[in-house]
Amino acid sequence: MKFISQYIEGVVLIRPNVFEDNRGSFRRTYCSKELEDNGIKFSVCQGNISENTHQYTMRGFHYQKNPSKESKLLTPVSGRIYNILIDLRTTSPTFLKSTAIELSASLRETLHVPAGCANAFLTLEPNTVVHYYMGDYFKPDSYCGFRFNDPFFNIQWPHSIEVISDRDNNFPDFSLDLL
Repeated sequence: MKFISQYIEGVVLIRPNVFEDNRGSFRRTYCSKELEDNGIKFSVCQGNISENTHQYTMRGFHYQKNPSKESKLLTPVSGRIYNILIDLRTTSPTFLKSTAIELSASLRETLHVPAGCANAFLTLEPNTVVHYYMGDYFKPDSYCGFRFNDPFFNIQWPHSIEVISDRDNNFPDFSLDLL
């Protein structure tokens, strides 16, 4: 695996080694030793799958506040997403900064989202499926979110949103009180 650090500390793009032969291909999607050797301490607590039928489906911004340690490993297994992370860690040098990363099943990449970062994505293709490994258990009392178009962050999405849940569309604007 190749580990490529991104602008926000702890956000890492992971490119697997892909082995191909006449049967198809094989790749490792998770190895705790390789992650730890590259500065990522991650234990799988849950696995989740997001199945998105329609192109331009929005999910997020979602995060869990302290004491949750909900880090994520996101891997598209079909389709493409435009993923945005916002650093909500008050002690981070990139506090309230964002970064955008396009991920696709064809490139087979995984994105490490550290605990304390809000995450949202827009599907860029129909039938986009994203697999998540979660580094903590879901804690409903810690679950938070804010709107994908919050004026505080002024995020520029590559396309208008066509499908969004009522919950995501009605999240409040961001406030430091949410942390």
